[in-house]
Amino acid sequence: MIVVTGATGGLGGTTVEHLLKRVPADRIGVSVRDPAKARHFADRGVHVRQGTYEDPDALRASFAGAEQVLLVSGNDPHADMVGLHRNAVEAAVAAGARRILYTSQQGAVPGNPYGPSGIHIATEAILGDSGVAWTALRNGAYGPLDQVLGPWQRTGVIAQPQDGPVPYTDRSDIAEAIAVVLAGDRAFDGSVDLTAPNAVTFGEVAKTASDLTGRPVERVVLDDERWLADQVAIGVPEQMARLMLTWYQAARAGHFAETGPLLAELLGRNPRTVAERLAAHIAV
Repeated sequence: MIVVTGATGGLGGTTVEHLLKRVPADRIGVSVRDPAKARHFADRGVHVRQGTYEDPDALRASFAGAEQVLLVSGNDPHADMVGLHRNAVEAAVAAGARRILYTSQQGAVPGNPYGPSGIHIATEAILGDSGVAWTALRNGAYGPLDQVLGPWQRTGVIAQPQDGPVPYTDRSDIAEAIAVVLAGDRAFDGSVDLTAPNAVTFGEVAKTASDLTGRPVERVVLDDERWLADQVAIGVPEQMARLMLTWYQAARAGHFAETGPLLAELLGRNPRTVAERLAAHIAV
């Protein structure tokens, strides 16, 4: 059996949807905080179990019978995520899982200023010490593009701090690739990158947006502190704004610049490009 955590969230839920196209539903389990929110999976034959990273006993029970467990990383900035991830790894080991897969982050290496990188580095170390086969899926940035570009469609300007090349990757593509790994017979040991094949800067995105819309989209580089003040002024909690600023700082330092072919190989096709994603967003 394959058990997926976080299956009521975006990445975990989409991964389960792709798994259902590849393996029988009774070979899939989900460990979720609120089983009622996973009723759509239960109705299709998926084993729905209650479990959270905060409750090791329930988590261990939710992993019962699993050969593989996919741990979707948590993102609560107020929680001890390393400790919670440790709970999840230990529960999977205790339940007898033969392989643990973990959704890590591209560029999770020492020296990366992006805050969550430290969490992923520590969690990968826990996996390495677990005594169980493990795979860290270092995913490229897969959040909504407007989250990092800002309201460019309204303003005609991408006004953000200095950036660097990033292989912005479609979340559904990553989820599909994870499902391929879980359902297939090709094992990956240690960390692997799942990224779009091309890394682009905001300047390049602005040009693409201009071509797609037929109107100028300007790239304006904001001073870090000015950008931070602007974010707080529009109601973004300062802690969250500072966290996002470390992402831009990591990008400009080149921590997200590398790309790889594995995502395309797993999908058997080219992943969606930034241009395709922008075009789809514009068309809505």
